[in-house]
Amino acid sequence: MPRILLIDDDEHLGAPLASYFARFDYVLESTTRPSDGLAKLRAGHYDAAILDVMLPEMDGFALCREIRKESDIPIVMLTARGEVMDRVVGLELGADDYLPKPFEPRELVARVQTILRRQRSAPAASPAQRRDFDGLSIDLDKREVLRHGERIELTGTEFELLALLADPPGKVWSRDEILNRLRGHEAELYTRAVDIVVSRLRKKLEPLDCIKTLRNAGYMLAVGKSAP
Repeated sequence: MPRILLIDDDEHLGAPLASYFARFDYVLESTTRPSDGLAKLRAGHYDAAILDVMLPEMDGFALCREIRKESDIPIVMLTARGEVMDRVVGLELGADDYLPKPFEPRELVARVQTILRRQRSAPAASPAQRRDFDGLSIDLDKREVLRHGERIELTGTEFELLALLADPPGKVWSRDEILNRLRGHEAELYTRAVDIVVSRLRKKLEPLDCIKTLRNAGYMLAVGKSAP
């Protein structure tokens, strides 16, 4: 049964959300303080984390940054009033999705279900599930990426984006196509989110320069196949 950790300073939110998540066979635990949340994440296995932006001790952005130093666990940010800047900052720091407050519990469950479904949808292992290019190797089964033989840590969304661009390399994907493939559910199209994830992925792939932008068209993976 998937375990989810909610970190939100509203002490009245955890219990009703836990009851609602239980309807979908999810265990939701909660804490109101970032320090306690970090301790829980380090001590036990969780499948995803939900972070509020407005928190004591440190805000949700700082907390997201701390979590990303240690883990690639899927993160959903709860952003105040749906401010665009909150979404941008959260995604830049490595969050996988965002949901404006106030929200419907069913939509929060749907967001969590989507990011967990993406992680579990890796095909069964076979030789075809490995993509080898010059300086870059993508193992779809192990969800592992090697850059010049060195493993790099990617968030779930970053990995899914790279896998999408690699199948096949050279195909141009528009921002809307990328959003529809990565989100997996109906949502407001937010094309700036794609640009942010691409920027993060490019930075992690450096010194490789293999993700190309085609003006008014989208993105593509421009990298040669490795020699057999």
